[in-house]
Amino acid sequence: MAFRLKLVPETTNWDFFRAQWLTFGISVVAMIASVILVLVMGLNFGIDFRGGTTIRTESTAAVDVGGYRQAIAPLDLGDVSITEVFDPTFGPDQNVAMIRIQAQEGAESVTPQVVAAVEAALQGADPSIRFASVESVGPKVSGELVQTAILAVLGAMAAILFYIWLRFEWQFGIGAVAALVHDVIVTMGVFALLQIRFDLATIAALLTILGYSINDTVVVFDRLRENLMKYKTMPLRDVMNLSVNETLSRTVMTSGTTLIALIALLILGGDVIRGFVFAITFGVIIGTWSSVFMAKNIVLFLGLNRDPKKKDDGDARFFTEKTDAAD
Repeated sequence: MAFRLKLVPETTNWDFFRAQWLTFGISVVAMIASVILVLVMGLNFGIDFRGGTTIRTESTAAVDVGGYRQAIAPLDLGDVSITEVFDPTFGPDQNVAMIRIQAQEGAESVTPQVVAAVEAALQGADPSIRFASVESVGPKVSGELVQTAILAVLGAMAAILFYIWLRFEWQFGIGAVAALVHDVIVTMGVFALLQIRFDLATIAALLTILGYSINDTVVVFDRLRENLMKYKTMPLRDVMNLSVNETLSRTVMTSGTTLIALIALLILGGDVIRGFVFAITFGVIIGTWSSVFMAKNIVLFLGLNRDPKKKDDGDARFFTEKTDAAD
């Protein structure tokens, strides 16, 4: 007999609305606290949003990211990102790295003196190193990146709202988008509290969180729609609770297996991707929370018209059973 791991029993009857005001209140307080943290402490913007200089290096020796970082550390340059560049067209003696240095206070970019000091420090760590290019990103370009990042997140939310509105009803769309706003704001609040570097990779992580969170929410909403057709006289609160219980095993297994991979990356992935992985890891946790405790609560508060006679033909098809199939 094969062994099957079950994190959640096959049949559960947990009341997720027992402390609905407490769980919903925690989410609201977390959002308010996150907004305050972002406004008061601010985000620790990386080079992408603050401006800085990128130095491209080439060497016959293998790139030693730790050695490079240790050589530059005494210069106290603030946010420094060092990544090795891989390309199948590179030869065996062509080892390329990208070193990104944030703009110093009161300057639009890294000064030539600082660049020279960095190059001297790197040559001390690797005498064969060569500097292929030096490029600077000014505050104007960084400001445009901030605006583009904001538009990307808002555009993703708007598209999700439109999709949920077409697939379900407007109440579901509002509940889903409110949960997504909650996930993004709370994640940004944690970044502000811990002062983790916030850059374009983090924006990519936020967009990933939106997709992951809405996937969980749609699974719950889809089961809710099926149960609304099946249990027409059951109170809406009970139907919602039943739907969450029926999808709970899938939610826990999906989130759990995803977190196993993310935690491994978080521990072993290194400093370069740590901010990105942390954002997704926290986003998976907070996204699961919002799908179970927030999105459905908002739909319950708004209410649903479950009488198909009071709906037009387009809405009625979602709540009318196909009696022909039953016959």
